[in-house]
Amino acid sequence: MKRHVKRHAKRRNPQAGLTLIEIMIASAVMVVMMTLTWRTISGTLDSRRTFEKFEAHNHELRMALGRVVADFESAYLSRNEDQNATNPRTMFIAKSGSRTPEIRFSTLAHRVFWADANESEQTVISYVAKTDPEKSGVTNWIRREQRRPSNDPPVDQPADYDVLVHDIVAVKLQYWNWKNLEWTDQWDTTQSDGQKGWLPSRVRIAITVKDPSGNDYKVSTQARILMQEALNFTQSN
Repeated sequence: MKRHVKRHAKRRNPQAGLTLIEIMIASAVMVVMMTLTWRTISGTLDSRRTFEKFEAHNHELRMALGRVVADFESAYLSRNEDQNATNPRTMFIAKSGSRTPEIRFSTLAHRVFWADANESEQTVISYVAKTDPEKSGVTNWIRREQRRPSNDPPVDQPADYDVLVHDIVAVKLQYWNWKNLEWTDQWDTTQSDGQKGWLPSRVRIAITVKDPSGNDYKVSTQARILMQEALNFTQSN
């Protein structure tokens, strides 16, 4: 006699939860997705910050070059003063330097903002390197402007200071000698054995800074000096 054994199929309870393995797999997938999402967002933010820093520095460089070009284009000399003065009111003195050059020159580039300011367009400009007072190891390129030129020593004359470029690496200035057709790193209109009484026709300007990635980034341009010879107004009787 055959025995009939009933096999009861195991039915899964529809209210049963996930197994531990399923929970672990779902958690692992979620962690991977969150990690990828965070990396994408973080990378996008880093790229945006880098781009904004580059654009800000690039804008500063363009503004600085424009300001320097305007200063040089309006450079001038005048014979209508004591030519034997120790500190003449008009001059163009430039010396090369390892990092930044030393330069002081007279120009008509001063901007008069008030009608009764008791000022003229005449001014004396110097470009100097100064250590940033708030950031150790950072050097800024500074524009120094003497609004009222006199025969006093330059250090005794009041001046305004403006930052042209923050955190510079180097600045190089060269001057075109239109008499011998050569670029030179130095110029001195106060010395008889220099370029007394005349100016270069062009100035080559190159500024090097660090980009956001830490690499050297150089921008350059040229300025054309419009008055190479000294002004000389004489009165006739």
